[in-house]
Order: sequence, then C-alpha cells, then structure tokens
Amino acid sequence: MTTKRPATGALIGLALGDALGFPTEFHDVPSILATSGPWREMRLPRPAVVTDDTQMTLALARGIRTAAEHGRPAPLRLTRPVREEFVDWYHSPDNNRAPGSTCLRACRLLDDPARDWRDASQLGSKGCGANMRVVPVGLVPGWTEEERAGAAQLQSALTHGHPTALAASDLTAYAVRLLADGTEVTGLVGRLRSYALHHRATYHERWLGDLWARSASDPSPEAFAARGWDECLAVLDRLAAALKHPAPELDPCLATGEGWIAEEALATALHCFLLFPDEPLTALRRAACTAGDSDSIACLTGAFAGAHLGADVWPRDWEGRIEYRDELLAFGALWDRP
Repeated sequence: MTTKRPATGALIGLALGDALGFPTEFHDVPSILATSGPWREMRLPRPAVVTDDTQMTLALARGIRTAAEHGRPAPLRLTRPVREEFVDWYHSPDNNRAPGSTCLRACRLLDDPARDWRDASQLGSKGCGANMRVVPVGLVPGWTEEERAGAAQLQSALTHGHPTALAASDLTAYAVRLLADGTEVTGLVGRLRSYALHHRATYHERWLGDLWARSASDPSPEAFAARGWDECLAVLDRLAAALKHPAPELDPCLATGEGWIAEEALATALHCFLLFPDEPLTALRRAACTAGDSDSIACLTGAFAGAHLGADVWPRDWEGRIEYRDELLAFGALWDRP
C-alpha cells in the first residue's frame, strides 16, 4: 500500500510549475505557442531552473522549521526566523530570478533589525508574492485553524500588508490543507467561499498587531479585514462562473485574471487545477501557457495538484532535474510523517 505524501507532492509540484512557467512569464499566449509548440505538449526546460517563487517558499519553510524547534507556532516565535530567512534570500547571489519589487523593497527594510516589521510591510501592495510562497503553511500537520490562518497572514504581511494579500494567503494555505486532507475537488470552491464569508470580519490581532491602523484607509480592524476578503469573494465568484462552462483551450486568465495580484493568482491557479484535477501535467501546462504571471500561476497550480494527488503523480525524470530538489524532498518528508 502506497501513501499519498501530499507535502512532497505539493512542494515538487510547486517547483515544477515554477520552472515550466519561468520561460513563459511576460509573454502572451501566441508568443508562447510560437516558441513552445502546442501547450499540451510543453516540456520541462533543461535545466529546470526555478524563480524567486520557489526560493521564497523554501525560505518560509526554513523559518517554519526553525520556529517549530521551540514549540507551537506563535507570532514572535515565527516572525524572527522567517524574517531572517527573507533577508538572507534578499542578499543571496541566487536572488537573480526577476524578483518582485515589493519583496525587494520590504526585505531591504526588514534588514534593519531595529525596525518593527510592520514598518517594513508594504501596505499598498497585494502582489502575488504574498501567496506564491505560502504553501508550506498549509502543509505543516497539526496546526489549529487559528495558527494556520495567523501564520499565513503574518508571512504575507512581512512584505505585502494589503488586506487582500493577507486574505489570499490565508485562502491559499487553507486550499492546500483541504486538498492534502482529501477534500473532494467538486466542493473546493464552495468550501473556500464559506471560509471567506465566515472569516470576513476576523482580524488576527495576535499575529498582526496594529498593522491595520497604519493603512489609514479603514475605520476599524474588522473593516480592514473585510476589504480583503470581499475582493477574494468576488474573484471566487468569477472562478465559479468560469467552471460552470469550462473552456480549457482558452487562456484561463481571460476569466479569472492574469495573476499579478494575490487574489487573481489564487483564482487562476485554482482554475487551471480544477480544469484538470486528475491530469496534473496538463494542469501545469495550461497554467504555464497563460498571458499573465505564468510562473506564479503554475507554481500554485502544481501545489494544488500535488497536495490533491500526492507525490507519485510527478514523472521521475521531471522531478529528478528540478532545482533545489533535495531540499524540497526533505521538507516533504518532514511534513508527510504520519
């Protein structure tokens, strides 16, 4: 009897999607087709180099592992090592994969140890850099719902403090957890929508402190949170409408957005995954052949597919040449332990 190993499947799928989408990012679909041929036949590049999406996912994973050595997840316990890992990534010579400007700006500010992290957070940004790296939060076993939600929003807020970035990160981690736990894909969007409605007025003050007040846009923390959840609910409605009339040959970005912003990255990745829930490579290829932020869309698509189907769905020859393979497998083994 084989085990599913959803953490390994999600992390390898994330990196494979990232590497497949790296060459197609910033190109429109006709240009991608002209270069790569039919999208259903796209091949993994040699070498399979990833972007800052996988690099920052691993940075977050390392921070989580360090925090776990000292007990249950808690705001201060998690903030310190994750902040250090983000700053280390900022200074790394391998940080040369077209990283997002928000992450760079925030990490430069986080590099000052005397600065409160909330003063580094970019409250005007809801770029997808917040949720393209959050997958580890959804994979760690044994966390409570409050711990998972708080950790997902905190890691987002270190760089992207916009309430929609926080909500989209929370939803992404929740989707990964649901799929890892075996939730039926037919009910996934409904579960996510119910979660968003239930938490619409929830502000995680224990994790975020007075972040909300620094935006100067909302009269209360509840209003701050609701602004983000409402944008996520709107894009989930667009996703549900698109899935009623599936059109796999059309660019999914036309229905759910190009993925440069957090809620659209989540929705379009879910769109690609749910078009082909039992065909993970087809889902990855559809995600990589998009007019939007192809690497981020594809990395989240791969994470959803791997969490749903497990580690054995990925071809060995693809897995074998992915960059950072050993570290990805190590975290997968850590979080797949029974």
